[in-house]
Amino acid sequence: MTRILPGVLAMATIVVASNILVQFLILDGLLTWGAFTYPLAFLVTDIMNRVYGVSAARKVVFAGLVVGIICSLIGSQIMLQGDGFEYPAVALRIAIASATAFLVAQLLDIAVFNRLRDGSWWTAPLGSTLISSTVDTVIFFSIAFAAVFNGFSAAAAEEVIWAQDSMPFLTTGPIAPLWVSLAVADWGVKLSIALIALVPFRIVVGRLQRKTA
Repeated sequence: MTRILPGVLAMATIVVASNILVQFLILDGLLTWGAFTYPLAFLVTDIMNRVYGVSAARKVVFAGLVVGIICSLIGSQIMLQGDGFEYPAVALRIAIASATAFLVAQLLDIAVFNRLRDGSWWTAPLGSTLISSTVDTVIFFSIAFAAVFNGFSAAAAEEVIWAQDSMPFLTTGPIAPLWVSLAVADWGVKLSIALIALVPFRIVVGRLQRKTA
């Protein structure tokens, strides 16, 4: 456990930071600052997978899941004021979407990375992150905001009805549900960070492998 403790702490920090920064909107509400920290979770998972293997990476992921659930539980108890009524900082539907997307995407990342690990040094981290972050985006934004899931709970539907309003796609394109623009903008950030993250991946993995050699 001691050897993967830095990974656990890094994952926990990313999850907590993302849960806080998601409250702060930028670019006319298309993105939040949390969109720039959350993708780093895939970097942590990939580093743990490369250096310590699948089992260690899974332990780090499950630690991140527990931290995320705790953050959601805390957020659900924080009431905010808006338009004359109170609402929780973290809606139950969004909490479920977040936990589901995180777990599925991170475990998929580990599986894909393991399948590609014998290729070039960049193949596994880039390929696994591109695939898993795409799945993460689809799962989260669909469960959290898509109208198709409104039937499960009327209360949950009311919490996210704002995201189903029709708006110009990415503020300038054809009319589409707002959540679709939010998903595409978030996905674009994930893909960009997946490329940038190859640099710290290479550096950190190299240092850790020299220490464990």
